[in-house]
Amino acid sequence: MTIAPAKPKRARATRRKAEAGGFKPLKTERLTLRPLRPADAESMHRLVNDWEVTRTLAELPYPYPRDLADEWIASTAKQLAAGTGYHLAITGHEGKKETLVGVVGLRIDPAERVGRIGYWVGRAYWRHGVATEAASRLVSWAFANLPVDRITAEVAEGNDASVIVLGRIGFRPAGHATRQSLLHEAPHEVALFEATRDDIFGKLEAPPDAATIPGAKTLLLVVACALVDVDGRVLLARRPEGKKMAGLWEFPGGKLNPGEMPEAALIRELKEELGIDVTAACLAPFAFASHDYGSFHLLMPLFICRRWKGIPTTREGQTLAWVRAAKLAEYEMPPADKPLIPLLREFL
Repeated sequence: MTIAPAKPKRARATRRKAEAGGFKPLKTERLTLRPLRPADAESMHRLVNDWEVTRTLAELPYPYPRDLADEWIASTAKQLAAGTGYHLAITGHEGKKETLVGVVGLRIDPAERVGRIGYWVGRAYWRHGVATEAASRLVSWAFANLPVDRITAEVAEGNDASVIVLGRIGFRPAGHATRQSLLHEAPHEVALFEATRDDIFGKLEAPPDAATIPGAKTLLLVVACALVDVDGRVLLARRPEGKKMAGLWEFPGGKLNPGEMPEAALIRELKEELGIDVTAACLAPFAFASHDYGSFHLLMPLFICRRWKGIPTTREGQTLAWVRAAKLAEYEMPPADKPLIPLLREFL
């Protein structure tokens, strides 16, 4: 079924609906990544109905029918609402005028916690770093905000530009596969790539001032707190985009400063991270985590706190969630935190 391009008022309503649904357009230095709108169909068709653009995109036909642009944009809104696909317009600005220059998308498999990225840019905007800038922004946002631990990509044979783009972002080669294309009758070979949050944000490393034991690994001592409210819920914080292990949920806390005691460090961290005041008398030692991260070993005492002053509020860009004990295991956490979940669940 063909969906006619929207009138301006309807386009504005679509935009408001998408943003009200929880997706805020992503910004870079030069670009905006936002949900596609019906009014984008004409521009999108003009850009993608180009053999030089389409020939490396296995899932697009050529010529690209005009009405297919309307239908596909409508389908992206449904995927966005369902959380299974994030297909975004790549737009730039020429003065005050917004210009569509391409599309970047991510399909999600929540059961496998895997995403697959794809992108294309209009030929007039090639060799300007648009694909790298847009794909990098979406990948970084996805690891920090979506249920994915790995993002994959496929590049058709001969598409050296996309190989360069993925390498710049942080993707690693992951082999080859054979795929069927809408453009070619015979199967063709594609190069596979993948990235984890460690590839994008870097691996967690011990700070230079962490304690060292002669002949042994660096020992990093951190402290964490399970804040428990009157309903028995535990506060978790999601590490924000750009930080190591971004997107994972953890107990509030942090590393000790030189000479600092665990309780003092936790009182300081809770004030800095959440804006709440806690006294040492309200911190009850509960358990500890001991985990080997490869380049260092982490030791983390976990305290329980039921009384504090103030309302926990995000201060460092993290997302907060009050979680029932029975639901804690549903939140993806760093390896060191996971063994503490069964203990907390049994205790609460």
